[in-house]
Amino acid sequence: MEAKKSDLIRAFVKGGILSPADMLKIMDISRALGNKFVLFGSRQDIMFPSNGADEKELDRLFREIHIDYELGSDQSVHQNIVSSYVADNVVDTTNWVKEDTYHFVIDNFDYKPKIKINIVDPVQSIIPLLTGEINFIASKEENYWYMYLRDPRKGNSVECWPKLIFTQDIAKVSKALEELFLNFQPFALDELFVILQGKMRINYRALTEKLKFPETTFPYYEGLNAMVNNQYWLGLYWRNNHYDIDFMTAACRLCQETNIGKINIIPWKAFIIKGIKATDRIRWQKLMGKFGINERHSSLELNWHLPVIDADALELKRFLVRELDQQDISTHGLTFTIKMKRDMFLFTSIVIERSTQNETSERYTIKYAKNFNPNNITYLTYARDVKKEIIPTLLIELSKLYYRQLNPEKEQQADQSKEEKKVSAVTSYQCTNCLSVYDKRYGDAIANIPPGVSFEDLPESYKCHVCDSTKKYFVALREVSEVGK
Repeated sequence: MEAKKSDLIRAFVKGGILSPADMLKIMDISRALGNKFVLFGSRQDIMFPSNGADEKELDRLFREIHIDYELGSDQSVHQNIVSSYVADNVVDTTNWVKEDTYHFVIDNFDYKPKIKINIVDPVQSIIPLLTGEINFIASKEENYWYMYLRDPRKGNSVECWPKLIFTQDIAKVSKALEELFLNFQPFALDELFVILQGKMRINYRALTEKLKFPETTFPYYEGLNAMVNNQYWLGLYWRNNHYDIDFMTAACRLCQETNIGKINIIPWKAFIIKGIKATDRIRWQKLMGKFGINERHSSLELNWHLPVIDADALELKRFLVRELDQQDISTHGLTFTIKMKRDMFLFTSIVIERSTQNETSERYTIKYAKNFNPNNITYLTYARDVKKEIIPTLLIELSKLYYRQLNPEKEQQADQSKEEKKVSAVTSYQCTNCLSVYDKRYGDAIANIPPGVSFEDLPESYKCHVCDSTKKYFVALREVSEVGK
């Protein structure tokens, strides 16, 4: 029987960083409760079913390992601190933000946060930047951070603090803001600034330029990959997010035997081990072989954000991955959310959202982030109230739209320089108001237009299935093929 979120124990792994010894202890607790697996959460935490465990006994077990926990993850009182610690030496990062920087900041938190706090590097893209209610984002100036606030009571928009925050002040500023967030009505940003200035001395620095969110390609985070100094990092991912306790225990022990000090959990329900020596690679490969671990899933499998326990969401993802794979479609650089309930903050480039009118509905709305960059926080609707079977076609359209907009000027110049060698073959038209695409190869199932009907042959009454624009608002998208090919 599938566990419910209300029955889950949630172990808080601050910053997504814990030692192999602490991971082993968590595995022992889960095993003692009769479990064979643990799950990873979207905020770098570890979860597993409580199976009716006595709360006093749970308190005793977690006090012994000095790790905070909570029972019932759908009614959370406290929140985990998220960090991009894992990114250092794995992907490009800001040069002054190192592993010891994260340790210093996180160790300064002498309380358990009740609101979501992110401590992130804007150059990396493994960890989302703005999923917290307080988001500290590294600036170019050493030891100073942008602070972006998101008050759920005022909607999901974020506002930038008018000054940069000093590294040593992050914890005390977070604590003061949490008190204001939880105990008072929403404040305007300038009011918060004045109130905080009256409460404490803060080492500010002038904000001379706005943060520029980089348009980075999402990295492949699985498998054995090279680091510096002849070392490697290993990323592992399970399709169903059920991480086998026996394997996790063996992995932790191998970390201890090979002097690896940390294990890192990432929001994509996977984990990464850094600092594997070249001489120990074969030991890790043998361990994964012994447990039958697949370390190279298709890129179509990765970069999905699903609710922690939701069989319907997992089944929908499997269906979509299967359909996209059959079409040989690339989704590299794109990230996806399957949203089944309202209270889910979005941090991916494409969202498949089930109708909220009926939670058992098989109808979905498809959205995408403005410029396909989730850091914009703005989502545009691509299609409404579509059946499950239509979603793969819409995702294919969106993937093509994504690749077209990556570098439109360069693409246009290349098209012009090759004009004489090519002949045009127009198969699709794009709505200039909402950017949705009509492609004759797929037709428009929502308007009952079968595949093969060209745009010219559509009735004059045809309208965009997203924004209801008429045919005159569509422009041709030229898909060209070289003569003689």
